[in-house]
Amino acid sequence: MKKLIKTVYILLLLITGSIMVAEENKIAKSAEDICPVKIGTEIPSALIKSINGNELDIKEIAKDQKSIIIFYRGGWCPYCNMHLSELQKIEDDIVKLGYKIIAISMDKPENLTSTITEHKMKYELYSDSKANACKEFGIAFKLLESEVDKLKSYHMDIENSSGESHHILPVPSLFLVDQEGIIQFTYVNVDYKVRMDASSILEIAGKF
Repeated sequence: MKKLIKTVYILLLLITGSIMVAEENKIAKSAEDICPVKIGTEIPSALIKSINGNELDIKEIAKDQKSIIIFYRGGWCPYCNMHLSELQKIEDDIVKLGYKIIAISMDKPENLTSTITEHKMKYELYSDSKANACKEFGIAFKLLESEVDKLKSYHMDIENSSGESHHILPVPSLFLVDQEGIIQFTYVNVDYKVRMDASSILEIAGKF
């Protein structure tokens, strides 16, 4: 009996270790090393949170409707805020084309409200503070300690914003998804200062 228990224990350790390694492999060492999900594939399942802290699967959020999924770094990022404001300006046109905007960041749920208020947003913001979604979409990478310290020197505290100490960020990305959940277009740029402009988003959305 003791031998059986020991064997089961070892197997559990091996399985747990394999899972941990698999999860680590989803986190790139730098923005340049990411491997985003491909056009033509179904969006992955991943749990994220609403501003109320309710846990939801991104596949369910995007279910049965065309969606534009935006990953941004957080409300502390000025380039992200400019992009969110641009999206707000075209939201009515996006909706007329049959889409909804799903914007996801590392911010914890309680920090999303201030972003919504500041930019007078009508579309939904979601929290991926655990990095579930950005890992599954293949756009997660881990900041170096020196990079974290540099952000702090600019009063950008990613640990406070996310409520986590993993130092994971998404490469800012856009995924255009059809009503079946299939990715039709992607825009992923490792230069966080460069985002797809609003007119280009509208043009691409109108083609699907």
